[in-house]
Amino acid sequence: MAKDSVNPGHGSRYGRYTGGPDPLAPPVDLAEALDAIGQDVMAGYSPERAMQEFLRRGGRDQRGADDLARRVAERRQEILSQHNLDGTLREVKELLDKAVLAERGQLARDITMDDDDRTFREMQLDDLPASTASAVSELSSYDWQSAEARAAYEEIKDLLGRELLDQRFQGMKEAMAGATDEDRQRISQMLSDLNEMLEANARGEHTPEQFEKFMDEHGDFFPENPQDIDELLDAMAKRAAAAQRMMSSMTPEQRQELMELSAQAFGSPELMDQLSRLDGNLQDARPGEDWGGSEQFEGSEGLGLGDGTGALQDLADLDALSEQLSQSYDGSRMDDVDLDALSRQLGEDAAVDARALAELERALRQSGYLKRTSDGELRLSPQAMRQLGKALLKDVARRMSGRQGARDMRQAGAAGDRTGGSRPWEFGDTEPWDVTGSITNAVLREAGSREDVETTRAGVRLQMDDIEVLETEARTQAAVALLVDTSFSMAMDGRWVPMKRTALALHHLIGSRFRGDALQLIGFGRYAETMPIEHLTALDAMWDKGTNLHHALLLANRHFRKHPNAQPVLLVVTDGEPTAHLEPDGEVWFSYPPHPVTIAKTVKELDNTGRLGAQTTFFRLGEDPGLARFIDQMARRVDGTVVAPELDDLGAAVVGSYLGSRRPGGSYRDQFGDWTGGRGFWAG
Repeated sequence: MAKDSVNPGHGSRYGRYTGGPDPLAPPVDLAEALDAIGQDVMAGYSPERAMQEFLRRGGRDQRGADDLARRVAERRQEILSQHNLDGTLREVKELLDKAVLAERGQLARDITMDDDDRTFREMQLDDLPASTASAVSELSSYDWQSAEARAAYEEIKDLLGRELLDQRFQGMKEAMAGATDEDRQRISQMLSDLNEMLEANARGEHTPEQFEKFMDEHGDFFPENPQDIDELLDAMAKRAAAAQRMMSSMTPEQRQELMELSAQAFGSPELMDQLSRLDGNLQDARPGEDWGGSEQFEGSEGLGLGDGTGALQDLADLDALSEQLSQSYDGSRMDDVDLDALSRQLGEDAAVDARALAELERALRQSGYLKRTSDGELRLSPQAMRQLGKALLKDVARRMSGRQGARDMRQAGAAGDRTGGSRPWEFGDTEPWDVTGSITNAVLREAGSREDVETTRAGVRLQMDDIEVLETEARTQAAVALLVDTSFSMAMDGRWVPMKRTALALHHLIGSRFRGDALQLIGFGRYAETMPIEHLTALDAMWDKGTNLHHALLLANRHFRKHPNAQPVLLVVTDGEPTAHLEPDGEVWFSYPPHPVTIAKTVKELDNTGRLGAQTTFFRLGEDPGLARFIDQMARRVDGTVVAPELDDLGAAVVGSYLGSRRPGGSYRDQFGDWTGGRGFWAG
């Protein structure tokens, strides 16, 4: 808010703040944007494109660039569908009809006029050409008998002069209403001086002093208040180019009529000469403007030359805004959007939306969530990965339980690592007290009570509800291998993004709550490979045929052997039977349907996993009966578990299985009951 004025008797008045972005506006919330960008990145978009897509769509409470572009297109169509460009011709015809009608009446009433003279004049009026321009030209030498008719005819010339000037100098039509001969002479002098200055500039002879002198003498004709000749040229060339496009948008008959009428402007052909000279100078100075375009107006509301030119300028503004909002050119930014033009065309609310999008984009680029690699590409930063993983883990927690935090381990003791969080004490808890939090709760409670001051001075009294305990983590260490199927069927059947979401949620959980655990992410398609989380989340859909679970198990067992003192946990997400295995020479053998050798090698490596003591869970995606039989048999060999969740519940199923594997003597199923997720089921 900005103070508007001060009235000593009635206090201050305040109005809308107009000094830029609202300084009291809440900071930009990046959480929603980052989540949406992360989803698109996992779907295969580059971070740059993902950010642009979010800015185009907008958020829950933020209109996006697409919505603004739609309103721009609607405004453009509204201008074209409501108007046409014959407004000046209509006005001229109405004035001409008024003049002729008044003259006929005068001839009929004047009893002193010679009959032959009356008959001759009536014949002149009867024989006027059908063309308005030709009729106006023919009457230029007519000796009007009616004062009213003469005034109407003179108004035609005045209207044409004002409209022609309004085409080049916005607002001139109203400013020149009732102009005197002295005013017209001043206009003529301004045009002459302007043309001389522009021509001197084209020759390289212009000086700032010449511009200052010109503005001192004629500055009232330029409300834009240009500060130098370049600003003057920019403003005038845009207007003049719009005037040219307006003429091109007329029908050939309309254009011819106006060209003939132009000679009657102010009754001075010199005006048209000066304006034509000005148009040439502007076109030479700014050839890049659109001097040859046209539009198809289809409405019934006629526009005069000045208003029509303004409409063409509006259309040019709207076209530029449409391009800016499309963000389809290299290096595009929401900062490119002309907020002044957007406010003029759509209102201040649209400019506020565009400014908010620009601030959001700027905040995303400056927040550290997006970073440039050495090859110049934009990537999600580790900070962004943590934030996205946190959001995904919250979603997993909501699916796992009706109350947030059900996923947390409640084991505690001296051997536990503190998580940094605290919670209210419950019966049976043995965690250390959060002394600061507990005392703070007591102080706040007593401060809100109605006890007298003396009692309060006696000290702070703790109650059971005030006590909070520090959350700790058990030191049970796990070596976790998450094997995710990256074969083409995962992408083809829409399982690519849920797979990545699951991996990122588990990665964040282990990285933030169970830092002692060692997580290995392994993707397996035709080959298997270990992947950092940044690689997996940015991985494009793989279209190579092959599901090489054998290779993935080899890598998982190598991971388990590197951590001999940790509990091995194997989590396998797949939607197909093994169709490939790794040969001793490192080459891949592929066969579909699955070859018995591939099955044998895969089963053998799974047996090695079982001998290492791994707690194994298979997450079966899809309804393939052959896959179901194979997975069930594999799980029985290693006393493992099969989960068949639907895609939305995959993350909760994997995280739940991991948490269950960390509980001594029991699985997640034992601790939390059968996992159904509303739709999935346990098997095996």
